[in-house]
Amino acid sequence: MLIRASESIEKRPLLVSLHSWSSSYTQTRGETPYARWCIENDWHFIHPHFRGPNRTPDACGSDKVVQDILDAVSYMQIQHKVDADRIYLVGVSGGGHAALLMAGRAPKIWAGVSAWASISDIGAWWKQKSTGAKSRYAQNIEQAVGGPPDTNEAAAQECTKRSPLTYLAEAASVNLDINAGVTDGHAGGSVPFTHSLHAFNQVAIQVDRVPVALINSFYDKQALPPSLPTSEADPLYGDKQPVFRTTSQNTRVTIFQGKHEILHHAALNWLAQQRRGKPATWNITPTHALKTVTGESQSGK
Repeated sequence: MLIRASESIEKRPLLVSLHSWSSSYTQTRGETPYARWCIENDWHFIHPHFRGPNRTPDACGSDKVVQDILDAVSYMQIQHKVDADRIYLVGVSGGGHAALLMAGRAPKIWAGVSAWASISDIGAWWKQKSTGAKSRYAQNIEQAVGGPPDTNEAAAQECTKRSPLTYLAEAASVNLDINAGVTDGHAGGSVPFTHSLHAFNQVAIQVDRVPVALINSFYDKQALPPSLPTSEADPLYGDKQPVFRTTSQNTRVTIFQGKHEILHHAALNWLAQQRRGKPATWNITPTHALKTVTGESQSGK
């Protein structure tokens, strides 16, 4: 893994960022703002290896992936002074998939999990990326799970095993912030924002869930259904304001005026206010003005 360790004699927060679908722990560009934040705020930072691009059985949400990330966190806790109540997880795209997966599979570790443009259902994404000419993402999934899940039962079971939706019901105690751009899945990216809304529903209590019919209408028309409330402005989101936002206890989902991307300033300032075992904090006053440059918001594919 890539590491930036604080030299403070006091315990410091740890930020764990996860690489995207087609990359490895050596990925840069979108990871640079995470490291910049940790340097400027004197946090620990790691960018762990978890089996590389999602096109092998060992990658793509496998048990080995989960253990790799847990081992990286354990290493930091053994070797450095880490505040156990301030261990944060962030990822976009394939990293968002892994972040949601870890929220469900290891909920007791995280003070906050920030997931952006995430895949929440591997089988559904395979189907979406197999429509028409089969994309490389669909081919990657088949390489990881052992074949096409529509005709191979073992592959279908692997898709379920590697999907955050299978575990997110266990993440109700995690301070979890799920985000996606409103054009993602259309012209603005590769992952339909429906994945983020379905992820929210899996964690939310029944009364707070977004009806599936409204999710489909919202995505198909890229316009907020009249029965869903409009969102208040959020200064953390700059010129990419929320189109739809809803919360349920410790979980929030935001569909914002954007594409397949992460807004680092919003993600990191939100994470900084979260504490393990404490209710999620939603009204955030920025603690640090993180500067990013063009291209950093799109952390690979």
